[in-house]
Amino acid sequence: VQLVESGGGLVQPGGSLRLSCAASGFTFSNYRMDWVRRAPGKGPEFVSDITSGGGSTSYADSVKGRFTISRDNAKNTLYLQMNSLKPEDTAVYYCYRPTGDWGQGTQVTVSS
Repeated sequence: VQLVESGGGLVQPGGSLRLSCAASGFTFSNYRMDWVRRAPGKGPEFVSDITSGGGSTSYADSVKGRFTISRDNAKNTLYLQMNSLKPEDTAVYYCYRPTGDWGQGTQVTVSS
């Protein structure tokens, strides 16, 4: 199993980023997938999840209305579109399969 995140970077407050997670080694379309983040000095925080077929999503209150999770099962890829970014969104963002598999993470820094 391999989960590889990309798309992080430095962005100003109010800006946008799109994270991607390329999955391999398992049947991606069979699994619900999550985005989880970890801010400096804090524990892991659930951000969003999406059902295996993409028909249902959920979000943490802190990102609701600003972030959108999606997936392309034909490309074995999970996405997180992040808009109206705030400094408190600064964290390492991880792709997570709820059988215990994590990616290596991608750093998102929101700062002016």
